[in-house]
Amino acid sequence: MARIVVGVGGGIAAYKVPGLVREFTEAGHHVDVIPTESALNFVGAATWEALSHNPVRTSVFEAVDSVNHVRLGQEADLVVVAPATADLLARVAAGRADDLLTATILTTTAPVYMAPAMHTEMWQNPATQANVTTLRNRGIHVPDPAVGRLTGKDTGPGRLEEITVIAREALALIDRPTPLAGVRAVVSAGGTREPLDPVRFLGNRSSGRQGVALAEALRDAGAEVELVAANIEVPAPDGVEVTAVTTASDLERVMRDAAAGADVVVMAAAVADFRPKEYVDSKIKKNPADDSAPVIELVRNPDILKGLVEDRGARAQRNNEGSAANEPGLLPRIIVGFAAETGDENGSVLEYGRAKLERKGADLLVVNEVSETRGFGTPDNTVAVLAADGADAGEFSGSKREVADFVVDAIAARFHR
Repeated sequence: MARIVVGVGGGIAAYKVPGLVREFTEAGHHVDVIPTESALNFVGAATWEALSHNPVRTSVFEAVDSVNHVRLGQEADLVVVAPATADLLARVAAGRADDLLTATILTTTAPVYMAPAMHTEMWQNPATQANVTTLRNRGIHVPDPAVGRLTGKDTGPGRLEEITVIAREALALIDRPTPLAGVRAVVSAGGTREPLDPVRFLGNRSSGRQGVALAEALRDAGAEVELVAANIEVPAPDGVEVTAVTTASDLERVMRDAAAGADVVVMAAAVADFRPKEYVDSKIKKNPADDSAPVIELVRNPDILKGLVEDRGARAQRNNEGSAANEPGLLPRIIVGFAAETGDENGSVLEYGRAKLERKGADLLVVNEVSETRGFGTPDNTVAVLAADGADAGEFSGSKREVADFVVDAIAARFHR
């Protein structure tokens, strides 16, 4: 049984939070509810006390004899705040302690999970985004809100996530298994960009969401994680080392260096297959005298995944020959590749994936079908995890974080064989 503090912010979505309290109490957890004064305008203290079976207070000047503003935070195993309004996020980011809830958050050393809910404009405001970044950098878990119907006729990002999702994700912070504790993992994410001139580049539509989710999942499984980020469009996760790169050549150099000291390597970045043969120092301009377009000659980029596999093989051979006794670094036990594929008249997505796995020599290959509406930039994904030894992990569909957990489970199962 865990001791859970449920903080309730003063937003309309507070009416959903009694369901969260019930989820926790019916699972056998001890729950203390701390609403803000504003939250009591939406759901009264009697409801919270009936559901939690504990007294409800909002002020640091209540139950002073038990030093509640310190005790509740010190004793908590988990603090969950829902809805986390824009005002509440701002106060916690500023380190305020002007009511019982913010004082408790400031006191606790337990994991803190804040589920945002507000109008889209408030969520997207630079002030709110800066506060969220501050909180995440401090190790407070602030997921993006759901997208959907808001108050009135408004629709967009800012809806409180489903209660079952909040409960599952929050409890995972204290119930999380760590099958990869002590493992060093390197993950690439995003899409490389190959400059053509000072203004233009060749790139792809990868946002980095799946790679970032993999870094988070590996971190949560106990691994020490380095994220090699190629132009990602989402925030890097807390608690991981981040190295930024731009081009495929940059990515190759950093990944080869990092892989030499890693146990697990995951190549989730979308690497440009080609780059311009020549870089032009000034912007390529249209010729007003004719309608012709310049001819851009391309050359192939290095196959980074295949190179990592070859590096491992060469190092293993040197170790076997006794010539690498003083060579620093580890041998990656597991190398995972990603393949964004489309099927055609010559083969299916999985057929192309199996051929690529054999060609690259990786231990696992995560294959997903992509299109203009699937894969790149979307919140969900569908993948198949293929294994070089034929022990495929199967297919899975879900959010990119759920897909990441599925892939990490496959990695952990193989790592402990």
